[in-house]
Amino acid sequence: MTTEPVSPVRRRGRPRATERADTRERIHHAALELFAERGFHATGVAEIGAKADVQRGALYYHIGSKEDLLWAILRDYTRLLLADAERIIEAHADPVETLTRLIRSHVELIVTHRRAVAVHLRDADALTHEHAVVLQQLRDRLQRHWQDVIDAGHAAGHLRTADHIVTNGLLGMLNSLGYWYRERGPHSPAEIADILTDTILSGLRATDDNTEG
Repeated sequence: MTTEPVSPVRRRGRPRATERADTRERIHHAALELFAERGFHATGVAEIGAKADVQRGALYYHIGSKEDLLWAILRDYTRLLLADAERIIEAHADPVETLTRLIRSHVELIVTHRRAVAVHLRDADALTHEHAVVLQQLRDRLQRHWQDVIDAGHAAGHLRTADHIVTNGLLGMLNSLGYWYRERGPHSPAEIADILTDTILSGLRATDDNTEG
């Protein structure tokens, strides 16, 4: 008599990769909303788990700590800015056109990811040790790209200065958009970008330069 093979019993194991990814995404989204609304320090891990509908024990399976969530939010947002700046620069347009595109891209990304911007502006100093170091490295790379474009514009005679103070001030002004932008305000993101671009370039452009922005 032939015995049919018995199918092995499927053991209950870790959630499948897609389920884990979905859960991490819910946790990440919940943390982003709560950090943006209340701040990192005022948000408890239990609140994040409740908003993401994840049990506290399972929550720690998907995240290392509350700071790891903060780090992921700030890292991903800064990498996004960096990647788009590099894409624009690699197009090899003239420096003034490149600077124009950088400004418009920065405004659009800040508006689109304004919750991450709010967290970045308020809570970035809550990062400790390696996280803080790596985030600063990413920021430095981004600022270096902007500085290189402004340096090139000055060297070509299109911009009146390449002082680092100008680059710092320019990025600071654009980043402050995260504080005051309102979705139902009188201007669209594109209009805001145009106003800021015109204002910035009117001050930076060399008086004898006729390059169009």
